Amino acid sequence: MAIGSRARVLVVEDDDSMREAIEALLDAAGMDSVMYPSAEALLADSGSAAGAACVVSDLRLPGMSGLQLLRELRTPGILTPVIVITAHDSPAMRGEAERAGAVAYLAKPFLGSALLTAIRSAISSHP
Repeated sequence: MAIGSRARVLVVEDDDSMREAIEALLDAAGMDSVMYPSAEALLADSGSAAGAACVVSDLRLPGMSGLQLLRELRTPGILTPVIVITAHDSPAMRGEAERAGAVAYLAKPFLGSALLTAIRSAISSHP
């Protein structure tokens, strides 16, 4: 990422208040964000994921799940790092997210600093 450019983070979260809180957090951290209420909405936004620095997606969404979204992004070869967040944490879900290629997995409620750390780590390790 060029010096002085703002990282563009895509957030897929169906809960309005959580989406607004993440948007405020990312703005305060100097990141641009685009919010989506569903995985389908992100996929319909042609080319958006390919140009993003990172995607943050809830695991349980109406329609397509966050893991299904991750797999859909990988099918055309989009390697944008994906962070999975969930209020329904379990060792099985964590393992499934890791096997699907999630770069981080955060159980709700999480600290804003934990999400920012995960995003920064994902961006810095992505080629």
